Amino acid sequence: MENNRKWRASWIWADGPGEDVDVVRFRRAFHLPEDGTYRLNVRVSADSRYRLFVNGALVSVGPAKGDQYTHYYDTVEASSYLRPGRNVIAAVALHYGTGRGPLSVWRSPRGAFLLEGDISDGEGTVGTIDTDAAWTAHRAPQGAFAMQRETFTLFVGGGETVDGRLLPHGWERPEFDASDWQAAKIVSATHDRMFGQLTPWQLAERTIPPMRDDEAPFRELVQGRNGAAALTKTALGGPFEAATVAAGDVARFELDAGEFMSGHVRLELTGGAGATVRVLYSECYEYPPGPRGERNKAVRDDPEGKALYGFEDVYVAFGIGTERHPETYEPLHRRAFRFVALTVEAGEEAVDVRRFSIRRTGYPLDVSASFSSSDASLRPLWDISLNTLRNCMHETYEDTPYYEQMQYELDTRLQALFTYYVSADDRLARKAMYDFHSSLLPSGMLQSRYPSVSPQVIPGFALFWIMMVHDHYRFFGDESLVRMYRPTMDAVLGWFEGRRGPDGLVGAMPEAYWSFVDWTFDWRDTAGAPPAGKDGPLTVYNLMYAASLDMAAELNERTGRRDTAAEYRERAASVRDAVRLRCRSAEGGLFRDGPEAEQYSQHAQIWAVLSGAVAGEEAARLLRTTLADASLAKASYANTYYAFRALASAGAYADSFSMWDAWREQVELHLTAWVEDPVSVRSDCHAWGAMPLHEFPAELLGVKPREPGFAAIELSPTPGPLTSAEGVVATPRGPVRVAWTIDGGEFALRASGPADTPVVVALPNGETRAFDRMDGAGIEVSCAIARSDEEAAG
Repeated sequence: MENNRKWRASWIWADGPGEDVDVVRFRRAFHLPEDGTYRLNVRVSADSRYRLFVNGALVSVGPAKGDQYTHYYDTVEASSYLRPGRNVIAAVALHYGTGRGPLSVWRSPRGAFLLEGDISDGEGTVGTIDTDAAWTAHRAPQGAFAMQRETFTLFVGGGETVDGRLLPHGWERPEFDASDWQAAKIVSATHDRMFGQLTPWQLAERTIPPMRDDEAPFRELVQGRNGAAALTKTALGGPFEAATVAAGDVARFELDAGEFMSGHVRLELTGGAGATVRVLYSECYEYPPGPRGERNKAVRDDPEGKALYGFEDVYVAFGIGTERHPETYEPLHRRAFRFVALTVEAGEEAVDVRRFSIRRTGYPLDVSASFSSSDASLRPLWDISLNTLRNCMHETYEDTPYYEQMQYELDTRLQALFTYYVSADDRLARKAMYDFHSSLLPSGMLQSRYPSVSPQVIPGFALFWIMMVHDHYRFFGDESLVRMYRPTMDAVLGWFEGRRGPDGLVGAMPEAYWSFVDWTFDWRDTAGAPPAGKDGPLTVYNLMYAASLDMAAELNERTGRRDTAAEYRERAASVRDAVRLRCRSAEGGLFRDGPEAEQYSQHAQIWAVLSGAVAGEEAARLLRTTLADASLAKASYANTYYAFRALASAGAYADSFSMWDAWREQVELHLTAWVEDPVSVRSDCHAWGAMPLHEFPAELLGVKPREPGFAAIELSPTPGPLTSAEGVVATPRGPVRVAWTIDGGEFALRASGPADTPVVVALPNGETRAFDRMDGAGIEVSCAIARSDEEAAG
């Protein structure tokens, strides 16, 4: 990630003291002769965020989220925006101060903007536009921009309050008169050229593609009022229709985007000097909260007896907009919502809302996978999962785009797996692995969420990072990436080993850390941490440690460190022995949540299987007992993934099909993205629930890497109650197409994919067929199959 390119440009900012959230606009004009064809390439960055314009057109938003040792810059090709004569490159940058702004956006103590631009013709460079004192700057005056502080959206920084009467309008266009702007101030060189002293911005080129940027309309007016006139439900065939609010009147429009989405709303106004516009963002309609703030949402798009709850952006209009150049407002930070309440309070003159639309933004996920089956109820699960994943992918993976926009290891491991299966794109996952590697503490522990200006440690999450590296190797076979992260894996595993006691178990976690495992009703009073871990070892963490040791052993062996691999396997076996001896009930055979605690959970049993503490038919019996025992603390959505994996490893995956009822229930509530958990009923978009994106391709279609990087492919579908399934699965070697049917007791499978790849087909009757390669026509296999009455009935 190190980047040592030589920079000509300097970091600049506006002179003088700024606000706690400091917003500065920059401009640089340049002239191009009439008789030439020119190209413009720039490299640009800022602390904390920027938007870049060329001749009034938005060309780049960034930088990608980094940290104090990796500050990303963007490379932008902007030639199509040039014109003969006068041109202007302009940017707005904002710096988040202490305790302000999104926690996931790293910032130094001061604001800074950097741009290096090359103008060329067909023969070479003809000019440069690098940030220096020749640029002009305008700082938003006091009272023009502020961020609200509220618990509701503490992680994303709260809503904006912007007074458009105090800001320049049209400042990004060439015709704007900036003669009264001040000269920009150089605040730092890009690096110390003599003594190796580090600046606050260690520059590295962006490693992920630019975010997608698509305009989307609101789909429906749900309800509202304009002055004395009530507004009824209306389907919107296009963008929000223009509305006029008379002087002194108030209008409220409650709008449905049609599905959960992330991006920026864009408001265009004419007239209406002094009008106040409020944009409230909400995930759904909900009933008033209970006495302890309990959420009650029910059917998400039903407004009867409910209201929209959320945070607001507030904009006060200058009244300067014209038909050609309407006054525009767009929040600087990404928002998430399904419903928006637009409230317009006109002042002494009428205001025209000419347009109110959505600029949808997020990681450019290119989905090449598909799935369908004989069970029609599974199709919306696939579609909603895709929407959930997309909304939780930005410059990092995100847990919830509405409330936090934070990247956590537990969430990210699953999101990366889902991404692999639907697109075979690992760029965001590679950045995530590097992010978490960069969070390493001197003790050897990783931070649980990163990048973050608010450090947090959940010890078990560091083990999910090791699993993430292992997943990537399985899918892509990249040994160089494994070698890069071996020291960090050693550090994390060393931290856990250092906490093992005489009983052979990893002991109680440090009190300053959060021993979170899952959001489940039984652990509400301990914030998702099993109570057994308060004063002693946690069975789940010990078993996760053992499983991580085995994965790290495989990675070390594959990359030549056989002695380390052997040591890790010995450690894993020792931990499993200690857990079996001290944490398993002699009576029921279940694993306790801790050695001295008569507390039990599905989680301990699941990880007993995944770690190899139990195996074979014993594992299958344990899991069936686990799923049938209602007294156990139940795995919530994220941990259901591990229940699926345990069932698959025990040869009992057919027992999983009823687990999809928890997702079907959400469909009945008209959700368009998956909820975070059933306990807090907080977020309506949490991608750790997008399980179908893994289970349908990997288990129902059966496509798995048999060798790292899909050098050999395994096809092992589990039909369960289904009679047919087909789809496309993304792999780094190319798409794999699978279709199978069950008819009259015969299972028949057709598949095609990368022609030079060996394939092993594991049929439902236990037979195995091996193929050296798939030719152009693919492969076809069949077998007789016997199904139980329960399977046939679903």
